[in-house]
Amino acid sequence: MLPSLALQQFRVESIQWLEPSLACDLFIRTDELAKLDRFVQEILHDQPYDGVVQMVAHRRKKMLISDMDSTMITVECIDELADFVGKKDEVSRITERAMNGELNFSLALIERVALLKGLPVSVLQQCYEERVTMMAGAKPLVSTMRAFGAHCVLVSGGFTFFTSRVAQELGFHEDHANTLLMDGGKLSGDVRAPILGKEAKLKTLQDTCKKQDIDVKDVLAVGDGANDLPMLMASGLGVAYHAKPVVRQQATARINHCDLSALLWVQGFSKKDIRND
Repeated sequence: MLPSLALQQFRVESIQWLEPSLACDLFIRTDELAKLDRFVQEILHDQPYDGVVQMVAHRRKKMLISDMDSTMITVECIDELADFVGKKDEVSRITERAMNGELNFSLALIERVALLKGLPVSVLQQCYEERVTMMAGAKPLVSTMRAFGAHCVLVSGGFTFFTSRVAQELGFHEDHANTLLMDGGKLSGDVRAPILGKEAKLKTLQDTCKKQDIDVKDVLAVGDGANDLPMLMASGLGVAYHAKPVVRQQATARINHCDLSALLWVQGFSKKDIRND
């Protein structure tokens, strides 16, 4: 990478290893961040590495706001619930299109929830216990940021049943999501209005910043779907994590290979700083 950067007249002033052979900082003096980012992504496009270009100022974030499904956990909860009624393929197709920005998120959610009508409420806990796995690096990311004073918010277009449990397991300070409605111990096939979509995720970011007296420049946002984009674009560092193409194209930073612990290296944490409790 270094020779390639030099050829483009980007001079690396210093190199600092955060963890030998794993993560390092390249300090470059330039006014052309967008140009540097494009060039770094070109260098790395066929390599199993990730690179994030950012200003040194405001690097250590005071707030983490994150999506849940396929970001903090490895699955889409609604797809897994649909599997219990034999409709996973149908629901997954709708989910994929919604996350790619091809469908209106709210309408797509209403359509998918309707397919869950009649599912016993007890299945939600079974689904959580049997299907939900924390994403690699999720616990160290939240634990470390929280230990260093950051406010951690989980915000999802999914459901409160799952966000409340994931938030507790990972250590988020608060969680926000949609509420499934129930009737006689079964899902009614409806979701409580108003639906938490992309606008609500952005508003949660803005409201939390105001409440916690945090500048948006000091916010790290992470997500993978089109409904995360407004939140990502409004943050000091918005990261597309193993994201859909439309999100990777528009987000200011991308993690395509590493796990979530990479977001600690991005903030300049070293191995001795990292918590996992």
